[in-house]
Amino acid sequence: MGILAWILFGLIAGVLAKWIMPGRDPGGIIVTILIGIGGAFVGGWLGSMVGMGSMGDFSLGSFITAILGAIVLLGAYRMIRK
Repeated sequence: MGILAWILFGLIAGVLAKWIMPGRDPGGIIVTILIGIGGAFVGGWLGSMVGMGSMGDFSLGSFITAILGAIVLLGAYRMIRK
């Protein structure tokens, strides 16, 4: 259930990251959602290392780490693609 939860978190986090960071992305909404999934995994992994939720549960801490991970990866992607 853990991986499926983070994919679902990633889909939502990708959409929210796009909403929080509006602007043109080189790949469009699909790439933004995929970056959100990657950010959710990275954020979830880092969050579980520091105690902000775990990779296997639906909690507010897990959701926040997924969103933050998606925002960080989206920002990095925009810097690289400029």
